[in-house]
Amino acid sequence: MKYIPSPKDTSSVTLSDDLIQLTEVMAHNVHEVWAHNRMLQGWTWGPERNEKLKQHPCLVPYEQLSEEERDYDRNTATETIKLILSQGFRIEKI
Repeated sequence: MKYIPSPKDTSSVTLSDDLIQLTEVMAHNVHEVWAHNRMLQGWTWGPERNEKLKQHPCLVPYEQLSEEERDYDRNTATETIKLILSQGFRIEKI
């Protein structure tokens, strides 16, 4: 079986300043959820990823992640918001 990813095209969706700020909050939470779940599975911090020892270098607070790692979480948050908007939903701050 050959898998070819086909994400929805969200390139035409523009985010407002409020939604751009929301992406950072979401990115932080994405990391927190990931880290929490890893720790529940017995993972701990380690200098490099080690499946056998269940160690991962990203098991640190979001603020201590490299900019590259934070960008990964930001991209997840941004694309999630863009997908929601592209499907006709609205996101409003109340």
